[in-house]
Amino acid sequence: MDGVEHRFVEARAMRFHVAGAGEGPPLLFLHGFPQHWYAWRHLIPRLADRYRLVMPDMRGAGWSDAPYRGYGTRDRAADMLAVMDALGLDRVGLVGHEWGAWAGFRACLDAPDRFTRFLALNIVHPWPDQRATRRNAWRMWYTALWEYPLLGGAILRHWPGFTRYHLRRGVVDPACWRAGELEEFVASVRSRAHAHAGRALHWQYVLHDIPALATGRFRRERLAVPATVLLGAGDFAFVPEMLEGGADHADELDSRIVPGGHYLADERPELVAATIRELFPATETTVQNRPLARSRADRAPAPARARI
Repeated sequence: MDGVEHRFVEARAMRFHVAGAGEGPPLLFLHGFPQHWYAWRHLIPRLADRYRLVMPDMRGAGWSDAPYRGYGTRDRAADMLAVMDALGLDRVGLVGHEWGAWAGFRACLDAPDRFTRFLALNIVHPWPDQRATRRNAWRMWYTALWEYPLLGGAILRHWPGFTRYHLRRGVVDPACWRAGELEEFVASVRSRAHAHAGRALHWQYVLHDIPALATGRFRRERLAVPATVLLGAGDFAFVPEMLEGGADHADELDSRIVPGGHYLADERPELVAATIRELFPATETTVQNRPLARSRADRAPAPARARI
């Protein structure tokens, strides 16, 4: 994309790809599944005039390393804090989608001083209404095909039609997908390493996060970072009633139901961009970040798939 720079940084003994654009107060974007930095493509021209957009590929996605282990939520949150350190970013505004937003909540709970505000797209907060969650658990049926050992990786590698179906049903209007976009995300999870990463991401949620939610473990923690959840009215995975009660566990947490489906940044980028401009004032001067010298490795060209 015009105006987008690509670099690589070392963090937690891994190599992370980071796309960047624009100048101004820094915003860190954490993508969902099965996507990577390109999930934010429609936001870049709408926001790069007033913000510095920092868009890493998370562990196991895009051009970042895809190790065998480390896909738990706390590990993924720690990854992004380490990437911030590697980039010389002391404090940022945070925007996350789905699994990236779930890791974003963890990062805000673990290191609240690193974030000015958090916008979470298409995810529930860590304190969802339990009854509503049980009533709507069936909505997550599709994850069963991705999360189990052996089965999940095989489906991601050899049944791309299911990934394609998931992305299409994730928007109210499938025509919003432009030529090649759908196939880019489908292809990005088909290699052996990336398919394993996708499977492990979902399985770790089953092993650790679902028990924590069911037993109310998150109720021992309080969110100090001001946060907003943006949920599409047509989201197939989550419904508004699941968001009730979260404000009791946060200094400032509000939820907004807007037109659209599960992939709001793809389907309603103008709405997401307007919300970001509202929540993150471009005149903010409280964020102080250090410049970071770029090494030869940082300046290495992106892999061939950077054609998009």
